Amino acid sequence: MCVTTEQAQKQMAVLRDVHHPLCIVCGEQNDQGLKVSFQACANGGVEARFSCNGAFQGYNGFVHGGVIASLLDGAMTNCLFSHGKAAVTGELTVRYLLPARANVEAVVTAWIKESWAPLHMMEAEMIQDGRVAARATAKFMESDAV
Repeated sequence: MCVTTEQAQKQMAVLRDVHHPLCIVCGEQNDQGLKVSFQACANGGVEARFSCNGAFQGYNGFVHGGVIASLLDGAMTNCLFSHGKAAVTGELTVRYLLPARANVEAVVTAWIKESWAPLHMMEAEMIQDGRVAARATAKFMESDAV
């Protein structure tokens, strides 16, 4: 469990409200969205709990891989928001290590691996029952378009 930092949490909330109000993962104004609530951690990363509701299944009993990829991408975006940066995903690689079970809570975390503004190398993972179910790496680019 992460220890939150107030300043990073505020930065994340402001940038999310400006750039992501309708985001399918974290947008608070999207009635159809997941409304995942990320917490900015003192270690510079972010963390969120996700219920893995049965409505998000692909194969019976397992969370759809696209939902997992979206969660990991959303976590990395919110991590950048917590650092005061708005950037778009340029490349996303997801490695599925274990099937993520439906109706079993997961913890999604993300952090900055390296940054050379405007390019940011990110990492994220989804953990269920103390085991990494999926891991992602991504390249994000700051953009005037967002």
